[in-house]
Amino acid sequence: MTVMPVGGVTPPPVPPPGGAADLVLRNAKIHTGDPARPAASALAVRDGHLVALGDDGDIAGLLGPGTRVLDALGRRVVPGLNDSHLHVIRGGLAYVLELRWDGVRSLRQALAMLREQAGRTPRGQWIRVVGGWSADQFAERRLPTPAELTAAAPDTPVFVLHLYQAAVLNRAAVRAAGFTRDTPDPRGGQIVRGRDGEPNGMLLAAPSALLLYSTLAKAPPLDPADRATSTRHFLRELNRFGLTSAVDAAGGFQSFPDDYTTVVDLAREGRLSVRIAYHLFPQTAGQELADLRRWTDTVRPGEGDAWLRLNGAGENLTWAAADFENFSEPRPELGPYEGEFEKAVRLLMENGWGFRLHATYDETIRRDLAVFEKLAAEGLFPAGNRWLFDHAETVSPASLERIAALGGTISVQNRMSFQGRAFTDRYGPEAAARTPPVTDMLAAGIPVAAGTDATRVSSYNPWVALHWLVTGRTVGGLRLYPPQRRVSRATALDMYTRQGARITGEDGVKGVLKEGCFADFAVLSDDYFTVDADDIPHIESLLTVVGGRIVYGAGEYEGTDEAVPPVGPDWSPVARFGGYQASPPPSRTGARQAGRVAEAVAASEEHRRWRVARGTAPENPPEIPDPCFPY
Repeated sequence: MTVMPVGGVTPPPVPPPGGAADLVLRNAKIHTGDPARPAASALAVRDGHLVALGDDGDIAGLLGPGTRVLDALGRRVVPGLNDSHLHVIRGGLAYVLELRWDGVRSLRQALAMLREQAGRTPRGQWIRVVGGWSADQFAERRLPTPAELTAAAPDTPVFVLHLYQAAVLNRAAVRAAGFTRDTPDPRGGQIVRGRDGEPNGMLLAAPSALLLYSTLAKAPPLDPADRATSTRHFLRELNRFGLTSAVDAAGGFQSFPDDYTTVVDLAREGRLSVRIAYHLFPQTAGQELADLRRWTDTVRPGEGDAWLRLNGAGENLTWAAADFENFSEPRPELGPYEGEFEKAVRLLMENGWGFRLHATYDETIRRDLAVFEKLAAEGLFPAGNRWLFDHAETVSPASLERIAALGGTISVQNRMSFQGRAFTDRYGPEAAARTPPVTDMLAAGIPVAAGTDATRVSSYNPWVALHWLVTGRTVGGLRLYPPQRRVSRATALDMYTRQGARITGEDGVKGVLKEGCFADFAVLSDDYFTVDADDIPHIESLLTVVGGRIVYGAGEYEGTDEAVPPVGPDWSPVARFGGYQASPPPSRTGARQAGRVAEAVAASEEHRRWRVARGTAPENPPEIPDPCFPY
């Protein structure tokens, strides 16, 4: 199906002066994000850009014989979502090898998936569950044990990563990773051992997650020939939720240029379905300045095109300045790092490079700001360059004032959706209630963008992050924030669209729906602005359009999107289970319906008492016999 039959739109007798539209969407509830025109019911696309918004009359003159006309069927349409901190490049390289527990509601179901996958995985390969879930989301409220993993997969190595806190391995994985009683604990990590001194399958970040990641790196990588297909399916999975752009935050074990080759090739071939602005992250401690100097001599931020472009350095500039965010462990005490850190920032400013910085704790943020203020006193910061802090969970009011004065931005992620209980257990509910202090950031006039930090902690599903911003609750239902520390649905969506575009300097062409901007939008399965708040994580896109291309179609729009190669290899967990595990929205489940009946009964009784108090109903109404039960 390439065109949906619609009525009420008549093509003009002569072609429009600028040419006919390539695509028209009508009968929609369009939230534009543009204050000058906040709503519309129709839009028209030509050459990848929006050329008209309004009603049927406004787009009728742009119809032609080749125009594809789609009916939104009265559904909500929003600007394409933009994850401001997503490890999209690294995530795509291994996506088809991973068993995703994102959205799984019980440990029993998760282990059943693992058991089935063990029967499909060939000898020599690992089963890897790498982020996107938390024990709090399970009905059992606990992690799997190494014994349970061994029972589910006796012979296939299994590696299960839980946030930045721990990894659980079965016996086969312990052997495959080479852990023995003689293996020393690495700095910042712990190999948990039984009474006999042998590793028991638990790895702990204490507080560094490098032990977890270095162990995962021992699993067989995907063949280079299959990385393009893996990345395309990961991007299609992001399109499923209305993602049209992402800012790649680089990260550990993501080397430039080797690990960027796949997205570069896809961009060159015109096969990306998500716009990517990427960062460069020095990978080797002690070599950071050399890497940054080499990059500033060869490439510049902004180079690329609308689909793939360099955005700057980070999220680490020097390894010594990185504070690990394992909230189940005490805050890390960082040693002196300001000397090399200042050299890195100075080098970037002198060469016109912006950057982003991983900073979880205010103690780190204060030290970083002191370096920036020193350079600012010399007239070298920010020198017209974009810069931002990522995460900033415990940033203080004083630090927010300093960030605002220096023209900084903050990108927040919903890591507290998955780690909120651990943070609360360590620091208490009062501290958790302002972690991160999003409303304080906004009140200080700081631009705040939103994202997930997927895929190794949070899920890549943006609607889980939007639910966290709006309700202040974790995936396990723990209420973190009081109403005054939560944001409206419109503000949360703005953080996920327009503010994300500001980070990359593209707010003039994306993040809103108006004439001249990229034709990036999503038709939603449910109306984000009116659904029950608990239903927000269950929203998906039925139609995702990027640059006028239909990159994802479901429901009535299935088959309208571009084809992608089959998932491979054929034993891939994604081929069997897909990615995010969707479940029915709570408002449509029997439990919620029963609850609403109970609420209605309670409301009826309350109303009766109100009438009794005012003398309009008897205190003890007469019993009315039921003719169906006379005795």
